[in-house]
Amino acid sequence: MNKLSSPEIEARLDKSSDWSALGDTISRTFEFKNFIEAMEFVNRVAEHAEEVQHHPDILVRWNRVTLTLSTHDAGGVTEKDLVFAQAADALRR
Repeated sequence: MNKLSSPEIEARLDKSSDWSALGDTISRTFEFKNFIEAMEFVNRVAEHAEEVQHHPDILVRWNRVTLTLSTHDAGGVTEKDLVFAQAADALRR
């Protein structure tokens, strides 16, 4: 997969304003009612990550989960990251 340029990333993120570009990554923080709901989301994300063999960095802070995506082999954000971001949004429930 080829690394996307900053303008390409920004153009794609305009469609999903909850994600933001941070250097060579994209990131979003999801908020839940409590820790249990946050961890259930993390488990859904983990299952999806294993299925597609693409693993985000995950930060859990009580009821907040931050996902950070980058394709390390490409040295930045690729189409694979944007597709994963859409899947994570759908897993939000």
